[in-house]
Amino acid sequence: MTQQTQSVTKCPNNKGPQNVTHLSEFHLLGLSEDPQLQPILFGLFLFMYLVTVLGNLLIILAVSSDSHLHTPMYFFLANLSLTDICFISTMVPKMIVNIQTHSRVISYMGCLTQMSLFIIFGCMDDMLLTVMAYDRFVAICHPLHYSVILNPHRCVSLVLMSFLVSLLDSLLHNLIVLQLPYFKDMEIANFFCDPSQLLNLSCSDTFINNVVMCFVVTISGFFPISGIFYSYYKIISSIMRIPSSGGKYKAFSTCGSHLSVVCLFYGTGFGVYVGSAVSNSPRKGAVASVMYTVVTPMLNPFIYSLRNRDIRRTLRKLHSSTV
Repeated sequence: MTQQTQSVTKCPNNKGPQNVTHLSEFHLLGLSEDPQLQPILFGLFLFMYLVTVLGNLLIILAVSSDSHLHTPMYFFLANLSLTDICFISTMVPKMIVNIQTHSRVISYMGCLTQMSLFIIFGCMDDMLLTVMAYDRFVAICHPLHYSVILNPHRCVSLVLMSFLVSLLDSLLHNLIVLQLPYFKDMEIANFFCDPSQLLNLSCSDTFINNVVMCFVVTISGFFPISGIFYSYYKIISSIMRIPSSGGKYKAFSTCGSHLSVVCLFYGTGFGVYVGSAVSNSPRKGAVASVMYTVVTPMLNPFIYSLRNRDIRRTLRKLHSSTV
């Protein structure tokens, strides 16, 4: 690998000699500069990280240990929980270490690695939520053909396809960033290597990069959201044809947990986007980013365990067998 891709260079000054200083690191933005808040932030994020990992591991354990949960819906849920663990693990451990060591430095290659993993698992979350919406669509609109349409081979194929699309998304982002020879600054206005922040630091013409980014957003954003909207449009249309109110409630209750997670995932992401566009404070944007990078993965297990009787029953059985 050449020196150009191993290090970061500041924008050359066209008014004088282009004696460019090579940099090998970025500086991340902390959530607070107050020294007294650092132990509180350390304990808070360590607690949220452990709760997220433990909660999602319990979902995976419940699904794998109970044969009654060996269905497509719970198979996708277990993969979502695994993805959430990986997603939060790309950012929070590094943040905890930075708080403890009072350092916000991340190497150039470390930043690219964190960005790649963030995109892979963030997009994977996105794709799996779409697949789970499709699962609910088949279960409600085509119940007699559910086991045939979503057979084990197709379920694995859908998860594998989600991963491949996420990997493609990550590779395209990496391709864009690796083509940037100069950066305006080494300060990233977030507590992790946010892809959008890296592109904002670019000195070069961003037209081609913006075209590629539009393509990437279409793949990882527009298509999944369209799939979710279409699935729920068909679900609601099918439910409205059920004559009894009890039947309608029973049918829609199977979608409650998924719909809650979808609203939380996209709602927080959209809120962060709008907030960063309105606010001129990078620190406020970084604090808002905590909602979809940390809080959402932490709440997902609670949403599924509190709203799902099968998961609650299995967790109680696991608890009683270990006591």
